[in-house]
Amino acid sequence: MIFNNSLNFINNSFIFLKKKIHSLYLNSNIYNKKITPSIIESLEYQPSPSLLDSLVKYDKKKINIENYSLNNIWDNKNLKDKDYKNLNSFFWLFSLDLKSSKKDTQIVIQQWIDKNYRYNPKSWEIDIVARRIIAWTSNSRLTYEGGSPQYKNDFSIIIKKQINYLINEIEQSDWVDDKMIVCAAIILTGLSYQGKDGYLDKGLNLLKKFVKFSLDNNGFPKSRNIRQLNFYLKYFILIREWLKESQSEIPEYIDENIYYLGRAYAFTWKNNKADLLFNGNHETNNNDFDHYLTKLGYNFKCQNNEMGGYIILNNKKNSIIMDAGSSPDRKFSSNYQAGVLSFEILSNGKKLICNSGYFQNYDHQLNELSKSSAVHSTLTIDDRSSCKFTNTKNQGSKILQGLKILKKNIVFEKNYWKINSAHDGYLKQYGIIHEREIEFYPEQIKFIGHDKIIFKNSIKNLKFEIRFHLEPNIKIMKTQDNKSILIDLDGEGWKFNSNNNTIDIDNGLYFGKKNSFYNNQNIFISGMTNDENQTIKWEITKL
Repeated sequence: MIFNNSLNFINNSFIFLKKKIHSLYLNSNIYNKKITPSIIESLEYQPSPSLLDSLVKYDKKKINIENYSLNNIWDNKNLKDKDYKNLNSFFWLFSLDLKSSKKDTQIVIQQWIDKNYRYNPKSWEIDIVARRIIAWTSNSRLTYEGGSPQYKNDFSIIIKKQINYLINEIEQSDWVDDKMIVCAAIILTGLSYQGKDGYLDKGLNLLKKFVKFSLDNNGFPKSRNIRQLNFYLKYFILIREWLKESQSEIPEYIDENIYYLGRAYAFTWKNNKADLLFNGNHETNNNDFDHYLTKLGYNFKCQNNEMGGYIILNNKKNSIIMDAGSSPDRKFSSNYQAGVLSFEILSNGKKLICNSGYFQNYDHQLNELSKSSAVHSTLTIDDRSSCKFTNTKNQGSKILQGLKILKKNIVFEKNYWKINSAHDGYLKQYGIIHEREIEFYPEQIKFIGHDKIIFKNSIKNLKFEIRFHLEPNIKIMKTQDNKSILIDLDGEGWKFNSNNNTIDIDNGLYFGKKNSFYNNQNIFISGMTNDENQTIKWEITKL
């Protein structure tokens, strides 16, 4: 233990020293000269701002830049990190009324350039830089047109300077999402400044490398994060539309990955129209994105029952979704949650059973809680999660010990559905395999579940719990005989019961809305293991 702690200390010290030296280099005159472009060009391609509609949150009312104090906009040192990032990313430009003063807009940008002409560790964070370039270029009617020759030169120099920085530093980022945005910014700059810098080819090659690194053979994110899937699809379509609008050649791999990502999007969203709360996802209504896709002529379809480690079975009225995938590699696990074999049930588009969601703020203690097995509709042993996590500063907790799916079987017929799967998350520590089987009888509208605790080693007297989480405001109550739970799902009546097991109602927390939490309830079955295989049967029936 002492030896391991010493090694960790040495390793962390080395990483700290390495980052310190690199930061000094970025602030040096040598580096500043290295990234400063020698060729100054005019902005040729000016993309339509509307192509960003899938990524921009617009204010209900357009604003005029003249309504704001412009003299001290960059002097406010009391901004929260979130506000600072929003301000320096310039995505607020998309909320400006096009009748806003070009002169005032360009004054604000010139002020920023004057204060940030050299590398600044805060305003030059990789994701902020990439977003800023996209925002400036996409709003060129305000940010570039009508500017003085000197302003246009300063504008073009700082863009290219930041792009050179991104090309040099993209590999330094631990965040896969940031790499996607960086690729987009480099490609857009290559389209806008069609000179000898080769930004377009560099950006497209980096994007191709990104695909190989972060997506599996079916085009699903290796993180298994549904939110990330939607994010990648939006950026791939954006890049394709830039290429199309600028009359540039569209590489085959871009169309190929849009096809795979689009199919996965149809699988996880279009067939259910519900946010599936697994592995980093939270409530996000994608209806606006659907309209965006229709407007641009994209129509994704998918008839698969399984993809990315998820199983989805549905008809017009009922859906069941289960996480039946192995844990991702550690480098993709920042947003992974230990919810293996957890499931969600939808009835007429409403969540009957759900998971508790994900608290995305890595600095908050609730982030770690939201990754635990206990906040998922699955089985836990000894109050432990099926995966072990280790905390990594500013990157969320990553997998220390993962798990593998051992079996998987799907039956999907008109009058009978079945999902059967098992995992080894509790095998190493407790000698236990958890196997879950869920059957659905559409005509009776009845779900029957069997959770099996299978012993490979002789360990007994361990506490087990099986939780079934509910969305906030869903009303539940015990029956008078204490053997069943009644659920009121917005006027629909459902009954939950279990065979010879203690069932109860517990209070919990719901994290489905981004970085917020609400009180909710869950039904739970509890008991003790013995040294024999056990099967816990439960039923959920519509009344």
